Amino acid sequence: MNTFRLVVSSPDGNVWDGEAVMLTLRGVSGDLAVLAGHIPFVTTVVPCDCKIELADDTERIGHTDGGLLTVSSEAVTLLSGSFRWKE
Repeated sequence: MNTFRLVVSSPDGNVWDGEAVMLTLRGVSGDLAVLAGHIPFVTTVVPCDCKIELADDTERIGHTDGGLLTVSSEAVTLLSGSFRWKE
């Protein structure tokens, strides 16, 4: 499966910086998923659980209190005021 670079940052620093297959979360217009090759865009993220699917078929789930998601050809970046893993 194709992967993309995903960076999840909070005021405390980078929470995640690695390769992902898919990111699922909730934007202001509803649920969305980002895959490799997604068109560039920017959206506001509302408080929600975020699921990161990895190439080895595992997943990480965290919770954001909201923030900003930026998708570009170089990376996908989630800037969050607060992010914590749900494990």
